[in-house]
Amino acid sequence: MPHTYEYPRPALTVDCIIFGLDAKLELKVMLIQRDIPPFQGQWAIPGGFVRMDETLEQAALRELQEETGIHDVYLEQLYTFGDLERDPRDRTVTVAYYALINLIEQQIQASTDAREADWFSLHAIPSLAFDHEQILQKAIARLRSKIRYEPIGFELLPKKFTLTQLQKLYETVLARDLDKRNFRKKLLSMDLLLDTGELEQGVSHRAAKLYQFDETKYLQLKQKGFNFEI
Repeated sequence: MPHTYEYPRPALTVDCIIFGLDAKLELKVMLIQRDIPPFQGQWAIPGGFVRMDETLEQAALRELQEETGIHDVYLEQLYTFGDLERDPRDRTVTVAYYALINLIEQQIQASTDAREADWFSLHAIPSLAFDHEQILQKAIARLRSKIRYEPIGFELLPKKFTLTQLQKLYETVLARDLDKRNFRKKLLSMDLLLDTGELEQGVSHRAAKLYQFDETKYLQLKQKGFNFEI
């Protein structure tokens, strides 16, 4: 016999903030246009209600794939939002997740209760439903903080990249210019970038070397107390 709780329970949802870097190295976020009330027709962060037979992460991955077509991503829990008036339907608590992906490698397709799904520049975010503006700003702050002490930025890049692309990534996320000489000296001194022996193709300027991030070596160093810091 199922247990009957004496007190009412709030509804539980998950929301997924997905950051991607486009071909011009501009940082973007995935948004969906809601097809159902409340906030019908308004843009929002992908997400939805947690089912009784799934974990929070399972719910987040399911909702993300159902509403955007994005799949096979690593989600990290960001924060729990529970303001009393955040959802006009009912008392609702949401657990937010965020992820970094190379958006060129992901095909998006809106479905279920999403009318449309698209990438938006952080400089052109439309008005968002619910408290999703607050959630997005929390995710941006976490990204800017964490990218300085963990190599999460490589998730946004192609597997093979130039040092210029890498620096542009950090400048884009941190929203400030970095000294080219010091940045390269710092990264190369960590000995975590593998020279592929290849050059970039199809460019009008002098072709630059292509590198790969040595994740295996990083994990080995991390176990020994290595400090990745930009």
